[in-house]
Amino acid sequence: MKRKRISHLFAFVLMLFIGLIMVFPLFWMVRSSVMTQSEIFRKPMQWLPERIQWKNYVDIMTLRPFARWICNSAFIVVFNVLGTMLTCSMAAFAFARLKFRGRNVVFSMVLAAMMIPSATLLIPQFMIWKILHGIDTYAPLILGAFGAPGFYTFMLRQFYKGIPMDIDEAAKIDGASPLRIYMNIIIPLSKAPLVTVAIFTFTNCWNDFMGPLIYLSSEKKYTAALGLRSFIGMYTGQWHYLMAASTVLVIPVIILFACCQKVFIGGINLSGGLKG
Repeated sequence: MKRKRISHLFAFVLMLFIGLIMVFPLFWMVRSSVMTQSEIFRKPMQWLPERIQWKNYVDIMTLRPFARWICNSAFIVVFNVLGTMLTCSMAAFAFARLKFRGRNVVFSMVLAAMMIPSATLLIPQFMIWKILHGIDTYAPLILGAFGAPGFYTFMLRQFYKGIPMDIDEAAKIDGASPLRIYMNIIIPLSKAPLVTVAIFTFTNCWNDFMGPLIYLSSEKKYTAALGLRSFIGMYTGQWHYLMAASTVLVIPVIILFACCQKVFIGGINLSGGLKG
């Protein structure tokens, strides 16, 4: 009994230590965002500001069009989330619940496409969008989400295969079409994996830097992540502004996870379909 308590105490201390290591960069960022430049690098380290500098957050909105960049990111994120959830759920439904010739071959091609390094596709994709006059527009950053990204399609397919086929058979006996089965049965049962897909898509799109860097050239069309780079380039060494801008970018992700964590953590079993 005593040995068990010691092991539990050791595990708690270890987890606490790891947690502190992971939280410290976030603490340093937030605390630096409300400090002056001189306070951030003062030695010995100053843990808290002498006076909270809320002005830093006002300055990043006035020195650069940061609010506009945030709106641009939000616009792209909304369409990416909607497009990914719609097309991936439909493709996963087809691969998991419908029987058609070549289904396994097509799905194998989807999996094979996932193995191709994204860096090798940058130049071909850029040339295609250049021919289509899509450079300096949001089209390359949005339309890809409507092509059923392979990873999320695979993830949803695994969940759908865990749902008993008896449900589909019973619905077909009552005259339900595949579309009605998809809309009225599969989607209501897919709350957890769809929320997971939405969170992953939001996070990846919100933090995306390479895509906007390649396709966007007009400053007014910058996303928040790309605008942060521009901010760094223009105000080199202004760490209090940089940390304030970074804090603003982190807040939406934290809020989203806090609101959806019950569904994201407690209600999902991607490999087994329905919870018991």
